[in-house]
Amino acid sequence: MVTRNADRLARYERRTGWLLTAAAVLFLVVYAWPILDPDLPPALVRASSIANITIWIGFGADYLVRLTLAPSKRRFLRTHILDLVVLVLPLLRPLRALRVVTALARMNRASLSFRGQTTMYVVGAVTLLGFVGALAVLDAERNSENANIASFGDALWWASTTITTVGYGDRFPTTTEGRIAGVALMIGGIALVGTITAALASWFVEHIGSVEKANAETQDEVASLVAELKAIRTELAAAKDTSQPEG
Repeated sequence: MVTRNADRLARYERRTGWLLTAAAVLFLVVYAWPILDPDLPPALVRASSIANITIWIGFGADYLVRLTLAPSKRRFLRTHILDLVVLVLPLLRPLRALRVVTALARMNRASLSFRGQTTMYVVGAVTLLGFVGALAVLDAERNSENANIASFGDALWWASTTITTVGYGDRFPTTTEGRIAGVALMIGGIALVGTITAALASWFVEHIGSVEKANAETQDEVASLVAELKAIRTELAAAKDTSQPEG
């Protein structure tokens, strides 16, 4: 029964993977369009809102289907916490577009190492998180009287300094929604920086380990050659002694 459910889940994910990736891209588009173009006609704003809600419902249905097909419901919930958080929190829903990065990493799995796939995912996550953070803070701050983030350029600058934990302070949110976006961006930035640091540390440790292993193998080979030379010298000396006439 467990194996059959696992096979059914794998088949479902294979069949719906590209559909959900396309939906994630569309979700990001209908989220960003009204924010980037505040003069968008009301009909298009309404259509974007309807598409946003419809796709979000589809993501929710996908999560429930995968939970139903999972061999172990408890393990699925434990290993898919991020999916649930992204689904529940409105600010993080555009991060569903990370499925695009995942799909690209899956396509290049044959040519990229695990570290290469991780790097691709982290770079994609940083870029998308900064973009979504800029959109969120611009949407929150645009109509505030005291706002100093008035354009998408200002929002991108603020997102870049926030996600890298630099924080120049020349641009900052003044609304509650904007500050919530700032907190989410700070947490995401710290997490991603930690991931990058861990990947680099892993690479250095692996590289040093391979060098030490190569040195140890070289020393073993040298020791083996020395032993062989000693044996040859011993054999030559013995042969020389036997070849000398007695007398």
